[in-house]
Amino acid sequence: MAAEQPPYLRVAHDLRRRIAAGEWAVGDRLPSRARLAAEYEVGPNVLQKAQERLIVEGLLEGRAGSGTYVRMPRERLRMVRSRRRERREDSPFRSDMREQGRRSSWESHSEARVAAPERIAERLAIAPGDPCVRTVYEFLADGWPVQVSESWEPMAITGDSPIVLPELGPCAGLGVVERMRSIGVVIETAVEVPRPARATQAQANLLGISLGDLIMEIERTYYDADGRPVETADIAVPDARWEIAYEIPVEGASP
Repeated sequence: MAAEQPPYLRVAHDLRRRIAAGEWAVGDRLPSRARLAAEYEVGPNVLQKAQERLIVEGLLEGRAGSGTYVRMPRERLRMVRSRRRERREDSPFRSDMREQGRRSSWESHSEARVAAPERIAERLAIAPGDPCVRTVYEFLADGWPVQVSESWEPMAITGDSPIVLPELGPCAGLGVVERMRSIGVVIETAVEVPRPARATQAQANLLGISLGDLIMEIERTYYDADGRPVETADIAVPDARWEIAYEIPVEGASP
């Protein structure tokens, strides 16, 4: 038997339905939280959580001292994955956001000497348990979460170098390709495998979405000129806000 839906999700679903039906138009102010809470026979905290869910989805916006309003639907933006993004002498994410006129930032946390789990070891062609640097990133555009990723690099490659921690040292913030180039490792290929998935609680917390919301997961691995995997990452992008597009060069095409 399926678990009963939490009250705030039930309220959020019905508010979403009423907005879609035109009960409130873009720019309209919703009734007060106290009135809606009484209408749905829930406490004010439940109603607040339901509205916060719709604010994250882009259906509502809160205005300090004024109330909660129906907002213009948020544009679903396009994130382009291409070979060109890896050739820039800058972070690919920073460059991509700059092209869209958006302010980019990110937060990260690295741990050294983390034993590679079996699935990561297989992707990096190392033995399970081999020491790696694991880095968790949260990327933001104009202050909004865009994507999260978990990156793994074998310490056999970077362990004795100044770039062992991705966001510290002389190449901090320049991305995997430029960092590896600084120690003589030339990355020639990136392989990405996109898969639809549902957000875990950890991903939901970082992306500002809800547990189980649709995301696009990208399994990415970088290979050097000898075909050796040098970094692998799992990237998660919220589907409601971003679509993924791949730019594929055509050999022999006219300039």
